[in-house]
Amino acid sequence: MQPKNADWYKNGWSLDIKVQSWVEDTEKQVDFLIKTLSLTGNERILDLACGYGRHSLSLAKRGFPVVGVDITKDYIDDATQNAREQSLPARFIQSDIRDVTFKNEFDVVLNMAEGAIGYLENDAENLKIFDVISNALKPGGKHFMDVCNADHAEHYFPKTNWELGEKAIALAEFDWDKNTRRMQFGSYDIPYGLPAQKPAEFLADSIRLYSALELTEIFADRGMEIIETYSDFDGNKASYKKLPLLVCSLKR
Repeated sequence: MQPKNADWYKNGWSLDIKVQSWVEDTEKQVDFLIKTLSLTGNERILDLACGYGRHSLSLAKRGFPVVGVDITKDYIDDATQNAREQSLPARFIQSDIRDVTFKNEFDVVLNMAEGAIGYLENDAENLKIFDVISNALKPGGKHFMDVCNADHAEHYFPKTNWELGEKAIALAEFDWDKNTRRMQFGSYDIPYGLPAQKPAEFLADSIRLYSALELTEIFADRGMEIIETYSDFDGNKASYKKLPLLVCSLKR
């Protein structure tokens, strides 16, 4: 894999991701969020790095007032159009999430499918996302993040993986830099019904991963505490044997 530029997260996103296999479990994930966070339907929700709004729109359809933020204009335009056409209580903002200045306004903050956590150029920049999370939450508010587990990377990377979706096969490759604690991740999707083509180049995203212990310390510094961790949206407990790390936290 060839590494992308350090600011890779700013560009290269398109609505093509709608056909990727990992977006197919959106409704199941939202069901899990509502159950795990004990949501009643009245909570105001902030969805950071919301993409094209798949979680935000699902929550809005269930009556939750939602604000979604993403850096990619195409995503925000698409989400805004969908919310308008369906008269949903969802608003979308195009912005780098580091520039978000909400203060004690939300009952819930989400970072789904990494939610840009670990995407930024260095540790200092990545920690700014946690500041945004803490600042945006009301006291007693809850945060949920869906990231990759650094403990798994240390035990099992490098590795390859493939996943069968309803519309495509997703092929992925993972590597690990133990010094920077960054995952190098590249993927290629092969849609069904079309001739497979070898990609001209296989570029890798660089993402800073965190362990549950690291996250405990990061949140504690911001007046928050982790209340539960999981390894999947079936509710299984977090484990270094699994790559996903789902973390539910509370602002004191």
